[in-house]
Amino acid sequence: MQLRFGIHVGLQDTTVADVLGVARHAEDLGFDWVSAWDHFYPSSHADGGSLEAVSMHTALAAATHRVQCGVLVYCATYRHPAVLAKAAATIDQLSGGRAQIGVGAGWSAREHAAYGIRFPPVAERMDILEESATCLRLLLRQRESEFSGRHFQLNAARLDPRPVQPALPIWIGGAGEKRTLPTAARVADGWNAPFLTAAEFGRKHGVLREHCAAAGRDAGEIRCAANVGVAPDQAAYEQFIGTMSTIMPAGGVLRGSGAQLGDGIARYVDAGANQVNFAFRAPFDLTTLDAIADAMRTFQS
Repeated sequence: MQLRFGIHVGLQDTTVADVLGVARHAEDLGFDWVSAWDHFYPSSHADGGSLEAVSMHTALAAATHRVQCGVLVYCATYRHPAVLAKAAATIDQLSGGRAQIGVGAGWSAREHAAYGIRFPPVAERMDILEESATCLRLLLRQRESEFSGRHFQLNAARLDPRPVQPALPIWIGGAGEKRTLPTAARVADGWNAPFLTAAEFGRKHGVLREHCAAAGRDAGEIRCAANVGVAPDQAAYEQFIGTMSTIMPAGGVLRGSGAQLGDGIARYVDAGANQVNFAFRAPFDLTTLDAIADAMRTFQS
């Protein structure tokens, strides 16, 4: 599977113009992928805001011409799979067949509580994720779908007009070994793991392969993406950690630039990643993006 490089943009404390600007710059530099997150509130602080994900997914598709456009990951507890599939099909048409859709179990109790959305216990959230991913796969791959689950039902459900891609890729985000990785092994076209060290990514990748074998599936069918931060210096590192401290270990950030950055990328590739997404948070530093592009080209030559 061809190695890809992308950027993953946080939508907190920023503007539509700035998000589209960094996406266009990434496309101009030769990146393969641009994605955004799905949150209503900033990830690490109470103040500020976060742009809405479906709207920005649409905007990214309209503002670019070549890159794959996705969201990693839509939250299954507040995104009904049928409504989400309708949006994905339309975005795929808008982009000419470049949409990608990820789904996860959700983790932010704060934004659920703020908007009056029930935040179930983790086991129930994992059930919701598995049913949601199954429904998405049915709707996006079949002319008519039937599904009877505890949380979602499809009754002769049709998705018309169809997406451009006959098998629009579905991603599962997360690294839980008991539920998330088995779900990815059964239904996902892509697996996305955020902010793991390269060694831990490699171990989780091995667990995913074991679950694929148990499900009778070729693990090579699943694109495996590592989301990592990049900090060329200590100030950038502290700024990035400050925006993400509630959800990530320090080991999920590549330090330095040039050969040091290239070595960091290589460790994830050696661990089984065939896609590396570089996480960007506002204010966006385009010089860091340029440095990543320089390191990226050594893998593409």
